[in-house]
Amino acid sequence: VQLVESGGGSVQAGGSLRLSCAASLYTDSNYCMGWFRQAPGKEREGVATFDGDGSTRYADSVKGRFTISQDNAKSTLYLQMNNLKPEDSGMYYCAAQQSWGACYPDDFRDWGPGTQVTV
Repeated sequence: VQLVESGGGSVQAGGSLRLSCAASLYTDSNYCMGWFRQAPGKEREGVATFDGDGSTRYADSVKGRFTISQDNAKSTLYLQMNNLKPEDSGMYYCAAQQSWGACYPDDFRDWGPGTQVTV
């Protein structure tokens, strides 16, 4: 499994960014996939995830502003981030875990190197 994030950068408060994660996954398996972030001095937190059954979860802090999506082939995961706030700054990571059901943050085993977002 390989995950590579892109799309990070610096943006003013109120602006938007779209993160992408190119995913090379085993074709005969099903996955949870998600976005996590970590700010300096803080613990990593879940931002938005797809469970193995396709249902989505969002952190309360990003509901209504961020949208997780993926292409039909599930080879690319996206995170559309609108109305960005300074507290959204941090390193954003894409993660994947084989599952047909729900996945929680500690369940994820495969991680990308991250992309920096600065607001």
